[in-house]
Amino acid sequence: MSDLSAHLGRARALLAEHPVVDGHNDLPWALREQVRYDLDRRDIATDQSAHLHTDLPRLRAGGVGAQFWSVYTRSDYAGDAAVSSTLEQIDVVRQLLARHPGELAPAASADEMEKARAEGRIASLMGAEGGHSINNSLATLRALYALGVRYMTLTHNDTIDWADSATDEPRHGGLSAFGEEVVREMNRIGMLVDLSHVSADTMRDALRVSEAPVIFSHSSARAVCDHPRNIPDDVLAALPGNGGVAMATFVPKFVLPAAVEWTRRADENMRAHGLHHLDTTEAGMRVQRAFEEAHPRPVATPATVADHLDHMREVAGVDHLGIGGDFDGTAFLPQGLDSVAGYPNLIAELLRRGWSDADLAKLTWQNAVRVLRDAETVAAGPGARRGPSNATIEQLDGPAADSGH
Repeated sequence: MSDLSAHLGRARALLAEHPVVDGHNDLPWALREQVRYDLDRRDIATDQSAHLHTDLPRLRAGGVGAQFWSVYTRSDYAGDAAVSSTLEQIDVVRQLLARHPGELAPAASADEMEKARAEGRIASLMGAEGGHSINNSLATLRALYALGVRYMTLTHNDTIDWADSATDEPRHGGLSAFGEEVVREMNRIGMLVDLSHVSADTMRDALRVSEAPVIFSHSSARAVCDHPRNIPDDVLAALPGNGGVAMATFVPKFVLPAAVEWTRRADENMRAHGLHHLDTTEAGMRVQRAFEEAHPRPVATPATVADHLDHMREVAGVDHLGIGGDFDGTAFLPQGLDSVAGYPNLIAELLRRGWSDADLAKLTWQNAVRVLRDAETVAAGPGARRGPSNATIEQLDGPAADSGH
């Protein structure tokens, strides 16, 4: 990291003016898993580095100005259980905002993001991770929006009744007819369509259907690391025509080719111990650390992530890039990006590579604010001319389509 030290001062100065909008942080799920939302036991006003990647002092040190808190629920939660779990996640974000009003500002629009920055507070938005969260109900989708959710990732790791996931068997060849209606309804209300986790065909279908810009809240470049969670070049090349933003993630198995196979074996080890492979509880992390000690893992760095951003800039253009670290949603992180305090190290690496201040301001703040504003504009224009859709999955995909009931 020593070669970055010459650029760190400038990186911090730039972040003071153009802070990071991070597209994806799983702190709410970590709080659920570790302490069942007991915020006294995980007080983020104090150093939580023994338990979490995220706390308020490290968000400040990292130059974070806005955070999309993921209101994720596991994709093996189905039906009403998935909806209830998502509501509990929204509730804990609201508890955090009420507990730390001097630091965290609720934000549900681009204007509110800018207002929070002007006040010196961290704009706090929410994103639902996985279309299973709406239980095949457009009314539930609208209810999540009314509660402040501003993006929805169409799938998580499992294919759902109306959209194919990147990491499961395809059933629809992308989006079903109901899936397309979900995208149109998201456009109508002003909720961003998030294409992280979805299959490449789902990405292409969503880009074809969506009238508003899409986002990838935490995905990197498939050409640099060939993992299905990453974005193929043809999709990156289509982003300028859509106006969307791809937010590079830090998860080692998505950014470092050598980490893909290692993580597959680590996941198998977790399952062999009777644990979900995404378990980041203390018990889960003990199993992970023991595996890592016996099998040293390939280590990513800020340069690894910068390689993705360089490629994504070349293919999509600097107006279509952002950052989505996936903190507290992964067991392992790159050296130098091992908590939310690490963003200056990435910006310093990009400065070292010759990225301009203007380009970095787009990457950190401007593109993410613009994409939400553009979604709001679509909702106020074409969206406002349509009434709410009350279509059902049975109507659009056939009576056997809905396996959630």
